[in-house]
Amino acid sequence: MHQRLSDWLAHCERIHTTEIDMGLGRVAEVWSRMGVTLGTPMAADAAAEDAPLVFTVAGTNGKGSTCAMLEHILLAGGYRVGVYGSPHLVRFEERCRLMGVPVSEAELLPHFAAVEQARGSTSLTYFEFTTLAILSLLAQAGLDAVVLEVGLGGRLDAVNIIDADCAIITSIDLDHMDYLGPDREAIGREKAGIMRAGRPSVVSDPQPPQSVLDHADSLHADLWLFGRDHNYSGDRQQWSWAGRGKRFNAMAYPSLRGANQLLNASGVLAALEAVRMRLPLPAQAVRTGLATVELPGRFQIVPGQPTIVLDVAHNPHAVATLAVNLDQMGFFPRTHVVWGAMADKDMACMVQALRHLVDSWHCCDLPTPRAASAAQLADLVRALLSQPSSKPGPAAGAQAHIQIHADPMSALRAAIAGADPADRIVVFGSFYTVGGVLEQGLPKLNAPHLSPS
Repeated sequence: MHQRLSDWLAHCERIHTTEIDMGLGRVAEVWSRMGVTLGTPMAADAAAEDAPLVFTVAGTNGKGSTCAMLEHILLAGGYRVGVYGSPHLVRFEERCRLMGVPVSEAELLPHFAAVEQARGSTSLTYFEFTTLAILSLLAQAGLDAVVLEVGLGGRLDAVNIIDADCAIITSIDLDHMDYLGPDREAIGREKAGIMRAGRPSVVSDPQPPQSVLDHADSLHADLWLFGRDHNYSGDRQQWSWAGRGKRFNAMAYPSLRGANQLLNASGVLAALEAVRMRLPLPAQAVRTGLATVELPGRFQIVPGQPTIVLDVAHNPHAVATLAVNLDQMGFFPRTHVVWGAMADKDMACMVQALRHLVDSWHCCDLPTPRAASAAQLADLVRALLSQPSSKPGPAAGAQAHIQIHADPMSALRAAIAGADPADRIVVFGSFYTVGGVLEQGLPKLNAPHLSPS
């Protein structure tokens, strides 16, 4: 049995032949051997009085924000809350929070040991092993509510061994198509796998695939659709929300920035209305939770000279949203990007979504075999910028400045050196990219390149 978390994580990386192995058979078998329970099994007539209420959140984008909003509202209401999300930005311990604070290495170690003891000869992927360890910790933490973020898909994701009391499905778009299917209908069918018969299932996507609706109907799930069962309206100063039997008027906007956050917040409030008999909340908890919620790397703006924007957007839908959010920030003389991305993503669509905004591209390597190299990214940018664009912008052909770097921090330093104080720098493309510039703490700039030598 290992005595350090780093040794356990190295062990998890070695014991299975592939990084992703879809299916619940192996992970459910080990969970059963562990003898731990979390959530209300479908066979049970009612939840145990001391059992936490479990939310499971799936979707292409918006999962992390949805989990964080749920967490902060419930904390503001006085509940004991635990959250599981992945991947992490800098430290593995970020994947699990208890009462809003990342767990410690010491808290995790006995649960890694419990998984190892229970698995015997059963092979688990890194994600499956670590998910079981964190589920074990959450089950034994004496919580009122547990929020679980699905890793990939839904139906066959390791998190789905838990019978959630309430399922939430955020936006559905094209990502992980090699595993989830070629279109939104196929991907929606996989996401809908987190729903449970007769239980609340909240959909935040304003145009969900028909496969999601059909699956909910087949289960007789209590389906909460955006536009039918929950909705929002707003102006420049405030916003309001309406559910089936509850309203919140004249609320301040969520502290998480971005054009898509009201959709996420609407789904969160619908889920909380759906479970209000078990987790009643005063209106002030909703207002306080939304006003104080934080989540690194989700259109996170770091004021300074120049301004830095950190966003883990890593698929076309998320990068298109990033482009809208950047457009709404106001005027910046120039925009510089630090970009690293996985090779299996639609990188061309990422470039096309941002090319009209960007003056210089700092492409970087990432510390994973799945990543495209900085040279590959730079070649792609050059090829795409040589083609005509339908949107006016600075990045046309030879006007674009393109560099390659060994890692995100080197790319950020180069972007800072080439930026003026009034410019902005956008770091995006992957959790690895954002995490790479956060390893040494949050970068706050005060135009050091303008200081007298």
